Amino acid sequence: MTTTAVRPTAAASRNRTGETARLVAAAAVVVVIAVGSIFVGVSDVSLPALVANDAGAWEIFWVSRVPRTVAVVLAGMAVAVAGLIMQLMARNRFVEPSTVGTVESATLGILVVTVLAPDSPILTKMLVASVFAVLGTALFLAILRRLPARNTLLIPLVGIMLGGIIAAVTTFFAYRFDLLQTLSNWMIGDFSGVLRGRYELLWIVAVLVLVGLFAADRFTVAGMGQDFTTNLGLNYARTMRLGLMIVSLISAVVVTTVGAVPFLGLVVPNIVSLLFGDNLRRAVPWTALFGAAFVLLCDIIGRTIRFPYEVPVGMVMSVLGAILFLFLLLRKRNA
Repeated sequence: MTTTAVRPTAAASRNRTGETARLVAAAAVVVVIAVGSIFVGVSDVSLPALVANDAGAWEIFWVSRVPRTVAVVLAGMAVAVAGLIMQLMARNRFVEPSTVGTVESATLGILVVTVLAPDSPILTKMLVASVFAVLGTALFLAILRRLPARNTLLIPLVGIMLGGIIAAVTTFFAYRFDLLQTLSNWMIGDFSGVLRGRYELLWIVAVLVLVGLFAADRFTVAGMGQDFTTNLGLNYARTMRLGLMIVSLISAVVVTTVGAVPFLGLVVPNIVSLLFGDNLRRAVPWTALFGAAFVLLCDIIGRTIRFPYEVPVGMVMSVLGAILFLFLLLRKRNA
């Protein structure tokens, strides 16, 4: 009895140690990519220039390159985790905030506050965008509850249609108020304008990712359905409201600060699920690391593919994300 009781404990301890080592190694890879990203750009910010104490290089380093890299990492981590939580709430692998109307609703909120109170600070715009994002996501979940059947492909199609309607309304009012150019800044993610003092709101999403990690077990249970959750003594409605707030706030903050980052919350959780399974407590750290690495690589591609010009990261991610999305759809169909 003693031997059989000790062996699983030792095996579990070894598994935890191995998992921690793999996470540390993955975090080190992300750090390496991030450091490499700092030295990509038109301005001369090279290691020799920094070592030579070039004042101009150091200024660009602290004012532009470091804030931009931090913003990329924070946005990548948060949007990927928001997608993971959204998929558990909808109980569908093919949804994420940009395919269920959340991002479009946040964009509509920013447009409304821009029209009604153009001089509002960015914090006010973020709060209004959060309210609209909550309403848009709640509307999608309400429609979801009334669907006669939870077909795997029907749910994302409903989300895409809802997002399309909200985007059409947003575009119409942007056209009426001559704000189409401004609207494009929120609909296409772009980190080129990130400078010190203009990205710090993104630290809010880091806190939200931690909240998602601490509530991971609750989301895992809630993803198994209302009856299962209630039978285990958990409050299903409260857990769903928490997930709704996390997803909506992350989407609103990211859209307000750098614009929409499409497909990230869709492809990264699916890749992590294929590699590491569906346990959310285990998946959240991996999803955050994969999300950060993916956006860093897309940002580097955007900065180098037409050097010295720059392609918005949202455009690069739209292409790569659409290809990966189609691959996942076809793979699911063949399975």
